[in-house]
Amino acid sequence: MVWYPASDRLTIFLIVNLKNTHDMKKYLKIIAAFSLTALIGVTFAGNPDRSGQAGASELLINPFAKTSGWAGSNVGCARGLESQYLNVAGIAFTNKTELSLTRTNWLQGSDVFINTFGIAQRVSETGVIGIGVVSMSFGEIPITTVEQPDANGEIGRFEPSYMNLSLSYAKAFSNSIYGGINFKIVSEAIPDASAQGLAIDAGIQYVTGDMEQIKFGIALKNIGPRMRFTGDGLSFRGIVPGAPEQMTVEQRSEQFELPSLLSIGGAYDFHIVPDMHRLTIAGTFTSNSFTKDQYLIGLEYGLKNYLMVRAGYNYEAGITNTERTTALTGPAAGISVQVPLKKGSKSLFAIDYAYRMSNPFAGSHSLGVRIDL
Repeated sequence: MVWYPASDRLTIFLIVNLKNTHDMKKYLKIIAAFSLTALIGVTFAGNPDRSGQAGASELLINPFAKTSGWAGSNVGCARGLESQYLNVAGIAFTNKTELSLTRTNWLQGSDVFINTFGIAQRVSETGVIGIGVVSMSFGEIPITTVEQPDANGEIGRFEPSYMNLSLSYAKAFSNSIYGGINFKIVSEAIPDASAQGLAIDAGIQYVTGDMEQIKFGIALKNIGPRMRFTGDGLSFRGIVPGAPEQMTVEQRSEQFELPSLLSIGGAYDFHIVPDMHRLTIAGTFTSNSFTKDQYLIGLEYGLKNYLMVRAGYNYEAGITNTERTTALTGPAAGISVQVPLKKGSKSLFAIDYAYRMSNPFAGSHSLGVRIDL
């Protein structure tokens, strides 16, 4: 028996199921290119020995409530604006216009809050553009110096500023294949030092089955050049050989890489009672370049299109030990309630909530509001 890598098995499966597609050649080129990228990512990613060597780790935090309740396991079935983080191809499922606003209390007790706003707009029969802003707030931090290491606000305070700006485009290539790309501007700053960078995400989703109940997805995230901090905070007054007096000397900070990763996932919908009760099971494998690989599973129950209850678990080696490399302990859960804005219309107003367990701290809470027009 010949065993193929996961990306190759997905390609073979799609080839078999696309044999009756008119634009088969075009789709196969897209799938083959992306599968090759996925195979390269799997080959070189997943190195726990490099943990802590990457920067911009905020790119690994899911700022949306709906997908957080899945523990991020729904790479294959993510839909709408929240797909901008998990798998950008899912934005292509936006009906017309979607607005989203989310507030996250990250690791409750740490005084870290994440504010997320986004809008997705259909611009053609098959194309959708998405814009997202993610801002992290750390509160005020007392300034300390070498001479006053225990200063508690007497010298002053400062506020770090982290922000990600995303611009996405997703397209339906057929009734089964959807793809997208996301460009992100990454900004990290304190009053006297800052770093800016650019990252790119790409994703593809495949849907099949009599009721479109079978779903697959691949997402490649956080690919971009290295970043470096610059600013007056890295300078000091010192004596330069040959100079008659002290001069301002600027130090160069070390460059750091972005936390790139590859996710491959699938999902299956069980329509217990069509248009009434639905049960979806999802699973995802994530290979990280600078930390341990992750295995994610999730489950969602849907009552018509009004109520969704979900749960998920994010497993990585050592997640149950006290010496794990993440504060999150794995379990997550969430709920969504949505109502139509107009009788007989697809327009919806929804409230999403998610909770992720952690130790230390008292977990992370996310509350979001969505309007789908």
